[in-house]
Amino acid sequence: MTQTLKVFCSLLFIMLQLQACAQKDNYPKSKTFKEMNSVSNKEKQHKESVATFGAGCYWCTEAQFQMLKGVSLVESGFSGGQVDNPTYKEVCMGTTGHAEVCNIYYDPAVITYDELLAAFWTCHDPTTLNRQGNDVGTQYRSVIFYHDDEQKQKAEAYKKKLNEEKAWDKPVVTEIAPFRKFYIADDYHQNYYNENKSQPYCQFVVAPKVDKFKKVFKDKLK
Repeated sequence: MTQTLKVFCSLLFIMLQLQACAQKDNYPKSKTFKEMNSVSNKEKQHKESVATFGAGCYWCTEAQFQMLKGVSLVESGFSGGQVDNPTYKEVCMGTTGHAEVCNIYYDPAVITYDELLAAFWTCHDPTTLNRQGNDVGTQYRSVIFYHDDEQKQKAEAYKKKLNEEKAWDKPVVTEIAPFRKFYIADDYHQNYYNENKSQPYCQFVVAPKVDKFKKVFKDKLK
């Protein structure tokens, strides 16, 4: 059994355990939700929830979560730091305390927070501190910023179970912290993989992750 399949099976087992006693998902939308002008998008806000994950470079994270049914929008940006309105260059220097994250807007009637957590822990290596592959620095840390107590409890429960069951050879080091502020990245960072597939980083780093994600979550893809 491959490591990815082993992790996915562990996550499915944990999901079944935790959902048995979980209440119906009904998370409030983030206060930082980007204001939309169209009536249809405004209506969409009322039924959507938000999850905020950091799993290394946000180009990779965005490309993977965009493919899931029930996810309407993924925004790349920064969270968890101590500097207001940080620039991409400042975050890359590792001095602002921010992580590259994605705000994932989703319909809980189509995809649950539990399923998003399963996707989160499968889409990257949560056992490496401040590193994903060749991307090194605190801005690439594995992190979940929870929006309410229920998200916090679920994230902590999953992390605990994964470590108890030794899904990886090393402990999960994912940071679990309250969501405070989200600073959206510049426009050219949004939908980056889909618009820059010929770029070397997209070909050699993002594309393999996307392909693996498709295989694991083929039943959840749009």
